[in-house]
Formats: sequence, C-alpha cells, structure tokens
Amino acid sequence: MQEKLRRWGQLALVDAYFRWTLYLLVWFAVLAGVGPVLGKPAVGEPLAVTLAGAALGLNVAQGFLAMCLLNRALRQYLKQGATPHRLMIVSGALTLAAEIVLCALLAVKGVKDEDTMATVIIAMAATLTPFCMAYSLLISKRMYLASLAGAAAGLVLVSGLLTQVWLFGAILAILLVGAGLWSFLLARPSGWLLAVFWKLDAARKTQAQLAVAEERLRFGRDLHDVMGRNLAVIALKSELAVQLARRQRPEAVEQMVEVQRIAQESQREVREVVRGYRKADLQAELAGARSILRAAGVDCRIQGEEAIQLPAEVESALGWVVREGTTNVLRHAAEARHCVLLTRVDRDRGVLVMTMENDGVVTLPDSAPQTGSGLKGLRERLDPLAGTLESGPFAKGSYRLTVELPVGAEGGARGRGPRVGWALARDEG
Repeated sequence: MQEKLRRWGQLALVDAYFRWTLYLLVWFAVLAGVGPVLGKPAVGEPLAVTLAGAALGLNVAQGFLAMCLLNRALRQYLKQGATPHRLMIVSGALTLAAEIVLCALLAVKGVKDEDTMATVIIAMAATLTPFCMAYSLLISKRMYLASLAGAAAGLVLVSGLLTQVWLFGAILAILLVGAGLWSFLLARPSGWLLAVFWKLDAARKTQAQLAVAEERLRFGRDLHDVMGRNLAVIALKSELAVQLARRQRPEAVEQMVEVQRIAQESQREVREVVRGYRKADLQAELAGARSILRAAGVDCRIQGEEAIQLPAEVESALGWVVREGTTNVLRHAAEARHCVLLTRVDRDRGVLVMTMENDGVVTLPDSAPQTGSGLKGLRERLDPLAGTLESGPFAKGSYRLTVELPVGAEGGARGRGPRVGWALARDEG
C-alpha cells in the first residue's frame, strides 16, 4: 500500500485530500442540512411529507452531481480544463427546484411553528451550498460577490412584488448572502491552496529542468575547454610530423609519440568531465601553455606576483582562462610570435588582474562561430566569483584577454574554500 502511494505521488495525495474534503462538505450539507426536513416539518401531513421527500431527493441528486461539478470546477480554477457550463446549468436547475419545493413546504406548514421554520430555512441555505461552492471557483472574487449582491437584491424585489411581504424577501436575501459567503469560504481557500501546491510542483519541475540544462551547459563548456586546446595541439604536432616525415627526419616519430600521448590524455580528461570531477590546475596550465606555445614557435613569457593566496575555485577558474587563452592563440593567431601572460594585484581597486596578450591575430575569437562558446564559458565560470572578462584587439594584429577578480585586503581573492599558496613560475630567460 505504501509503495502504491509513493508511486502515486505526494501532490496527487494533496489534490485528492482537498477534492474529497469538498465532496464531503457537500454531502454534509445535504444530509445534515436538508435531511431534518423529513422529521418534524413533515409529520402529520401527506403533502408536507411529499414536499420534504422531494426536497431531499433533489439535494441527493445535487450531491452526486456536485462531485463531478466540483472536480471540473477545480480543474478550471487550476487552468487544467474548460468551464463546465452544462453541469452548472443542471446544478442551478436542481438548486432552484429544491428551493421552490422548500418554499412550498414552508407555505404548507406556515410560519407559526418556529422549529419548523428554522429547520426549513437551514435546509434552504444548505441547498444553495453545492451550487455556490462550484460557482465561486469558476469566476473571480469580485464577480462572485457582485453576483451574490445582485441576486440578493433581485430576490428582495421579486419576493416583495409577488407576496407584498418585503420582510420575507429580506430574510431570503440574507439567507442567500449568508449561504453564498459560507460556500465561498469553504471552496475558494481550498482551491487557492491547491493551486499553490500545483505551482510549487511546477516550480520544482522547472527547477529540475533548469538543473539538467545547467548540467548540459557545464558538460558542453568543460568538454569545449578540455578538447579545444588538446585538439589544436594535436593538429599542430601532426602537421609538424608530416613536414618532418616528408624531409625524412627522425624527429617525426617523436612528434607522433607526443600526439599519441596528448590523445590518451584527452581521453582521460573527457572521462573526468563526464564524471563531473575535473578541475583545471593553474600551475599545470601555466606550464602547459608555455610548453605548447614555445613548441608552436611562440615566445611565451609569464610574469606575476608571487605567494598570492587564492581559493581552490579561483585557481581552477584562472586555469581555465589560461587554457582557453592558449587555445585561442593556437587557433586564431597563426602568425603569432610573442605572447605575454601577466598577473598583478591592483590594490587601489582591490582586484586581481590577469592579462594575456599575443600578436599575429588572423581571426578574432569573439567572431569565430566555431569557438564563440569558449569565452562565453569563461564568463560563466567567473560570474559566481564576481569576476569579469574582457577581450578584443588592442593594437594592429594583437589581441588581449583580461580577467579581473575581487581580492581581499591581504591580497587574497574573495571566495569560499581553503586558502592555497600560489607562486607564478617566472621565466628563467
């Protein structure tokens, strides 16, 4: 049984609870409100018994109809279905018929017996409950209250003109307003609470979908960052190996061995991206950038302040910056000969600034459709750390990538996580 309820879902249980609560309230009105008319008001007179039985029968039919009507009304209130116009017409007809029968019963018994009059008046109010509960769910609060006021005024006018007893019409109007407000307080808050639960469930589903979408973006971003540089290096070394092989140079074998090593490393990194555990190591990325760029004939110089205390997530983000910057140099700066990576702390503004400049730009990373997601991915990584990224040409044929991260008073970058020492490896030459 518990497994069945678990599969059904918590929201379905809440929905069923509210719906069946309203159904039971309808039957409470039918049995407890209208049922007593078969007692003392119907004693001793066959016509009174017939009228009381007819009133109860009409309300029982209304009770069965109200279960379907309230279900449809709740669906419309939750914007899950259409307005049940036909059911409302049938329910209104049953309500009107039952009210006429009860008025006839009151006329037969007279108003001298106070107990009989009170019983019939309670039955008349209970008869209005199922219809008013459904109606309150189908229209706005203002329209419902306006309809109730209009119906009460019309009832006073019609009753006064037909019977010339204006007090009786006023009593019926008060009865109508009271029953309408009571029905409104029974049904409308239940519908509102149920709508809140449905909205919370929709928000939970949306949150789950956003989490999946965010994970897909993370995977695509990491895969781009991991494979972008490695593929560029493989292409570079393969081209170099082809040229060496055409000259029958033995160094071609070494280049192909290096290509094999990078391909195996790429396989490992892709597996780590799939597991979601990979983080860029700044020191490794700096060493790799210098090695790769120098192999491509680019003079790479790395300069920066030593012993800067950075959280692990900041080091990882900067590592991705170095990796993406290196990839952009290889892809878009075919004629590059110089590259400078500088890291400094601007204490006046309280930010750590990393810049990467290179010459020989052929195509801009920002405009290339194949690589446009790289810089966007970097911005997504820097955003949680309150970091900024700017990129673009700054001189003829040159390109600059600038990253800024807030730092604390002691020179450490702001952020959560353990503090780790970081000393940028300086060039020896």
